[in-house]
Amino acid sequence: MLFGSGDYRYELVEGWAKLPRGWSFLDIRGLAVDSQDKLYVFNRSAHPLMVFNRDGDLVSSWGEGVFNRPHGIHISEDGAVYCTDDGSHVVRKFSPDGTLLMTLGNKDKPSDTGYVEQPDLLASLDTIKRGGPPFNRPTGVAFSSTGHIYVTDGYGNARVHRFSPDGKLMLSWGEPGTAIGQFRLPHNIWIDRWDRVWVPDRENSRVQIFDAGGHCLMQWTDVVRPTDVFIDKNDVVYIPEIGHVGDAGPRVSLFTLDGRVVTRWGCRPQDHRTDLFVSPHAIAVDSLGDVYVGEVAMTHSGIDRGGRVVQKFARRR
Repeated sequence: MLFGSGDYRYELVEGWAKLPRGWSFLDIRGLAVDSQDKLYVFNRSAHPLMVFNRDGDLVSSWGEGVFNRPHGIHISEDGAVYCTDDGSHVVRKFSPDGTLLMTLGNKDKPSDTGYVEQPDLLASLDTIKRGGPPFNRPTGVAFSSTGHIYVTDGYGNARVHRFSPDGKLMLSWGEPGTAIGQFRLPHNIWIDRWDRVWVPDRENSRVQIFDAGGHCLMQWTDVVRPTDVFIDKNDVVYIPEIGHVGDAGPRVSLFTLDGRVVTRWGCRPQDHRTDLFVSPHAIAVDSLGDVYVGEVAMTHSGIDRGGRVVQKFARRR
């Protein structure tokens, strides 16, 4: 069965991720593809960083005992792996084999934003009274062409922070709210080749696009609870959406840079054990245009979908 349309059609590769016996992802929090098309899967299992080749073979794993609550991941041009840990309130930089190189933030010391965790996510977000310094449950990390590090912050904050390449804080922007430039869960981040900053503002159901100084250039609202952004070499924008609001089910949407929908595919929820998507949370695209989608089925629905919580959609031309 093919998904998508026109020049962007994809075939689901059934059983792509070959997990060792007894292993599971539980939830996928972040995905990243390196220069060799290996997929780094940042997850909430006992093996938080798993690396797979294009055929779905596990080639390495690391990070056991390091992370409190994995979330976002990004690989820099020099191959360094940056991971956000929203449970420990830090961003860590690793070598490709898992050697710790740098830490941003103060481990287990969240900044003061007024945030108080509640049983319900939206109620938790309502406790955020002000934007604060780094970090309170950071969510995503990305890099500009000048090597500056951008971090979305996050579940317990409502800001974007920019750091120098050596980790010095340069700029922060954002406050809790629904107005332009405000956030209600800045959930991840992408920097395009013009150094514009793309932020999926999840619970405001929009993507805000900023210049490097934090000035909002535009917003996209044809999305429902977007969780991630990936822009490929042809400037196609890939956005996974949790949906589950109104008639919008969970889906993946592709856009042009000016916001026109190229194609999208998803499902209307029926049975989370068999639905195509339950709660898309992360997306990555390799050099051949194949799309990888990771989900948080355990957190969302209490279901362990095994290897299927990461799905590969191979592009068909």
